[in-house]
Amino acid sequence: MIDSGFETTSLRMTLLLLVSFQAPAADVDRIMDAVVAIAPLVMGKYDRNAYQSAHGIERYRPLDGAETELRRRPGTVEVSFELPDDQALAARVVEAIFQAHSYQEPVIRLQPILASRSKGMDDRANPNRWWNTTGDWKKVSAPEAETA
Repeated sequence: MIDSGFETTSLRMTLLLLVSFQAPAADVDRIMDAVVAIAPLVMGKYDRNAYQSAHGIERYRPLDGAETELRRRPGTVEVSFELPDDQALAARVVEAIFQAHSYQEPVIRLQPILASRSKGMDDRANPNRWWNTTGDWKKVSAPEAETA
């Protein structure tokens, strides 16, 4: 694995930490509010950058005399985001996730990664950028009112 960052013409590959956790979808906003109170998750001109998967089914079986039947919890998602490679910051964020989470034993993962960061070059003319396409952010014009 590449163990140091590098640059291309348009971007830098930077050593970061990838944090991911699994939670019921209903818990995610509360957990992420706790995270961004510590780390704003800035990427370029944006903050609160994270990814949330589609709803899945978590599977588990309680131990120590509890029910022996396998449980399935629908509506569970995985959320991931990047942090600077800073163990003290990561420890604070992981603790915030744990405290805001509804589970007794939340699934929290931390991995070193190389992640891209744009150099912020002017690429307004790039035909592949969302602003030059029919991206979902563009509003469809309202239908004209019918005249009677």
